[in-house]
This record gives sequence, structure tokens and C-alpha cells, in this order.
Amino acid sequence: MTARPYTLDQLRRLTLARQLPRVRGRGVDAVVETFRAVGPMQTQTARSTFLGLAARLPGVTHATISEAFERHALVRGSTLRGTVHTATPEQHVWLDRTTRVGQRAHWTRVLELDGVPVEDVWTGIEAFATPSWRTVDELAEHLRGWLLEHGVQPTDRLGQPLGRYLAFGHGGLVRRPLSGGWEGQGKAAYRSVAAALDDVGHPDAARLAALRASSHEDAMDAVVLLHLRSHGPATRHDVAWWSGLGLREVDAALARLGERVTARGGPDDLTYWDVADGVPRPVRDVGTRLLAEFDALMCGYDPKGRGRFLTPEQHATLWNQKNGLVRPPLLHAGRIAGWWQAEGSGRRRRLVVTPFPDAPAPTEADLAPAVEAVAAAMAWEVTEVEVADPTRDVGARP
Repeated sequence: MTARPYTLDQLRRLTLARQLPRVRGRGVDAVVETFRAVGPMQTQTARSTFLGLAARLPGVTHATISEAFERHALVRGSTLRGTVHTATPEQHVWLDRTTRVGQRAHWTRVLELDGVPVEDVWTGIEAFATPSWRTVDELAEHLRGWLLEHGVQPTDRLGQPLGRYLAFGHGGLVRRPLSGGWEGQGKAAYRSVAAALDDVGHPDAARLAALRASSHEDAMDAVVLLHLRSHGPATRHDVAWWSGLGLREVDAALARLGERVTARGGPDDLTYWDVADGVPRPVRDVGTRLLAEFDALMCGYDPKGRGRFLTPEQHATLWNQKNGLVRPPLLHAGRIAGWWQAEGSGRRRRLVVTPFPDAPAPTEADLAPAVEAVAAAMAWEVTEVEVADPTRDVGARP
């Protein structure tokens, strides 16, 4: 590490270049290219894929994003840290492999497997979800029956939300809505990812099957590179938090990657890692954007390392630790400068934008392109846009 240490401003500009890339076109291919550049999106709020793409591919429509899901050019499933992520099928393979490492101990403990390999549980879930799409109730019933068949007495937790989650929260499954659009929070059905791709004749199905069979080391290396390409420069703690892996796994991957990665000092005397080639030119500002809940500008990094875009006090304003709700951030002047929310129901919405008291407020002209992008991606008719008094509390839920 002979180069001068990064400053927070340098980290911010390098991240903006990665997370807000310039992509040509606005069709499904452009959606996929965007995901390849910015990485998977955390989307336990279903609309977050649509909002995330509105911010990164302004002008993309609700119909195009929905088509990407229908063609399984994008897939959604419970992966990193047990949270829902939307990804390309290839990215999903690496997220699934990572989740099996990060979540193995949790599953074993909650299900009280006592000698039964959790890998066998996962194989059974995937086999059950291969012939057809399965509901949560069907998956929960299967899991209970599978455990009994293999000599494991189901615990009381299986009747609780956590236990029911384990029935469908396996990284080898992808989900689709049973009714309504892909941006909705309605009931979902689940399928093994291999079967879902076969259903649509996905052109990469055979290659993805080979990736699923790759070595543990290759998979861990791939996911570390995925994070660095999308979010770097990043610390080992950032990679570990995002992936749900332990620091030992991250360190081992960084050591194996050798000359494919670089290391440089930075804020708090930490080491910041990056890919050795393909690093985009840093940018200072990308204009005003209305970001999604759990956006990567926050969630791509360890909670203690999010200073490149906002202060700890601003972070606490956005993220309610008691209930886990996150206000969708406002990106303005190259920083997270507040939050926004959509009032109303159906297609007609009123948007309220609230800047932080110590941040510059966007003008109506600043907001106009971002509002237009959100309206196109969500198929909303935006009836009014208000820039609120930052001292007014408008609530945590968008």
C-alpha cells in the first residue's frame, strides 16, 4: 500500500461512478447490464427493484422491469443475511452459495437438527419446489414432514414466523407473485431456481448449473469480487457485512485473489480493497435521485462504514433500528441529503421530499427528472411534489 490513503470524498466519488453508471438503452438488456454493473439489490420491499432501477436507469418503464422478471432475466430470492435480494441469475448463484455458508449455523440451531446435515434439508426443499411453484403453506408443510421422516422432531418455532420463513427462505429458491404486479407485497410462490430457468428456456441454464457446482473457494472468490466491482473500494468489514460471511472467509478470498485486487489505506486507518482493473472514473455528482429503501449506497457497507454518503446522525434518522424500517433516501449534490415518501394509493401519488436540516434542499427543477423516472418505473401519476420542512416528522414508512 504505497498510494496515498483514500479520503471520504474519493470513496464517495468512486462509489457514485459504480452505483450510478451510464447505460445505453432502456430495454430488458439495459436492465440486465445495469444489474451487472451495480450488483444485486436488497429488495425485501418488492417495489425497491423498480425504484432502484428508476434511480440508475432513468426512463425505464414499469412494463420493461416486469418483463425482465417474467423472463427471469432478473430473479428474486432470500439470500444474503437471510434478506430478499433481486439479482441476475448468475449473481443469484453466487448469493445462494454465499448464503449456504453464512446461514448454515443459523438453520442448524433453529431447526435443532442434531446430526442431520442442513444441506440435506436444503436439497429436500429444492426437490419439493422443482415440479411446480409452491406456496408458503405448502413449503412449511413439506419442511415439517421432511424433518419427521428424517427423525427430527419439529420444534415449536416452526409454527412461528421465523420457522415458517425457513420453509421458503432458502437461497436455492426464487419467488414470483401469485397475483398483482412484481412491485407488490402480496403472497408469493416459490420454485427451485434451476426449474424456474428451465421453464423459460433461459439461454444460460447449463452454464449456471456448472457455476452452482463450482468449488467453495471459487464461489467465495466470485462473491468478494462481485462486491468490490459493485461497491468498492471497500473494507473487509464491508464485504463481510454485505455478504453475511465471517471475516475469516473474506480474508481467505482476498488472499487467494492476489493481484486481481488492490489494497490502499483510508479513513479510520482501515484498508480499502478494490479490483485491480475495470475501475470506472470517479464522478462528483450524478444529479438528484430518489432512491429505494435499503439502497446500496447505505446497505453495501458495514453500518460503521457508511460515512461516505451520510453522517451517523443522518443514518439514524433514515434507519429505525426498533422496527427495521428505512426511509427511502434522497440523493442530492453527491450525498444522501434526506428522504422521500409517496402518499396515496393506487396509481395516483403525491411525493413528499424532506431534506436533512443540515443538507442542501433540492429545487423543483432538481427533482423533476427524478420524479419523472420514478413515475415511469412505478407506473404512477404523480399529482404533486412537496419539499417539506426538514423539522417536520413525516413518519418512517413511505
